[in-house]
Amino acid sequence: MTEREPVGRPDPAHLRPPGLDDVTVDALGRFSKALEIIHRVRGHLYAFHQLTGSADFELDDVVRLFRQAGHDTWADRIERELIGRNVIAGRWTYQLVEEYDDGYYAAFQQLEREARNGLAEGRRHLYEAELKQQRRTPGQPGHEAAP
Repeated sequence: MTEREPVGRPDPAHLRPPGLDDVTVDALGRFSKALEIIHRVRGHLYAFHQLTGSADFELDDVVRLFRQAGHDTWADRIERELIGRNVIAGRWTYQLVEEYDDGYYAAFQQLEREARNGLAEGRRHLYEAELKQQRRTPGQPGHEAAP
């Protein structure tokens, strides 16, 4: 059994290292926020990937129904011009996802981690942890500093 921190104190992993100034904490907090936005962007990119694929497969039924209705010319055009088409020159969406993940996304994560490790002993969310301490009501249920 380990001894827990007093109820009014935050987790030591979220305390500012000695000598770390307010401007650096603010910069690291904004860097973290920017990374969180990039995580959301990546999610949208995966949604784009999946929705594009779903639309492409939906076209199979469109072609079938146009053929059933006797509109072979339209069915042929959709098969030839849309089904399996690259979304940009030479690339399907999975290739965009891979390039994003391996390039910009990986570089962004790495640089944020290196900045945090080099400037704040690897501690995450220092800005938010200090904001929590400022905004909570000590002693009020639901406002505890740590679990």
